[in-house]
Amino acid sequence: RAETCRGCDVFALNEKVGALVAEITAADLGRQTPPPATSVAAATVRLPSPEMGQIWREPITGMEFVFVAGGSYEQGCGSWTSDCDQDEKPVRKVRLSPFWLGRTEVTQGQWRGIMRSNPSRFQGNDRPVEQVSWDDAQEFLRRLNARSRGVTFRLPSEPEWEYACRAGGKPVAYGTDSGSLARFKANFGRYEGGPTPVGNFPPNGLGLHDMTGNVLEWTVDVYSEKAYAGGSARDPVYAGSGANRVFRGGGWYSRPRRARCSDRHRYAPANPYGDIGFRLAKAP
Repeated sequence: RAETCRGCDVFALNEKVGALVAEITAADLGRQTPPPATSVAAATVRLPSPEMGQIWREPITGMEFVFVAGGSYEQGCGSWTSDCDQDEKPVRKVRLSPFWLGRTEVTQGQWRGIMRSNPSRFQGNDRPVEQVSWDDAQEFLRRLNARSRGVTFRLPSEPEWEYACRAGGKPVAYGTDSGSLARFKANFGRYEGGPTPVGNFPPNGLGLHDMTGNVLEWTVDVYSEKAYAGGSARDPVYAGSGANRVFRGGGWYSRPRRARCSDRHRYAPANPYGDIGFRLAKAP
């Protein structure tokens, strides 16, 4: 007689149970919501854009920077000012990208921390560094940038400086809280006998101190009497031929005419000049 397969019934039953379990598992998996797909784009955190007047502190020197939102304005000698020179004309429309600008001029303490020296005539850690040439300012920037990671500092352009002085390009003549000039609003006219500690006078509408008076300030631009002749421009920096660089803002001894936001000064970049300092800028 034929031999009986011991255990065959058990094997058959196991096969049926396995097939049934597989069907149930597949059906359950089909009903489950798959986990969300991840991607680099989805995982990227987008930080909100800075707001006008927001302050950022540079960690090496402690310098504070104010965010200046970009925009368009009319640069030069317009109806909002007077006693202009020919190099402030014609008025031109300028469009600027956002940038950060030093809340104050670079102080002697900040300069000494990078350069290990102090050329200033009027000594004081909280006073602005002065008697600094344009080339000296570039060396300060080179050393600071070498120690900074992911941040590049520079001098502001002429259009950036004037835009900030006028609190975002407003039709005002001076970089004070009200746009007008008085002894209690800025350090000018020899009233104080020298540069005062930075931030000693009220800020302008952007929160920037001493845009009018205290010390004159270097910009990055080469000086040209006809710098504005090209008409409207976006983020212009005059880099043509010329022996001098531009500085702005008036000093502690300046007459009102020379302390206007639109007033332009020039000097040889290699020569330190009494009462010229600077403030820094950087891109967002």
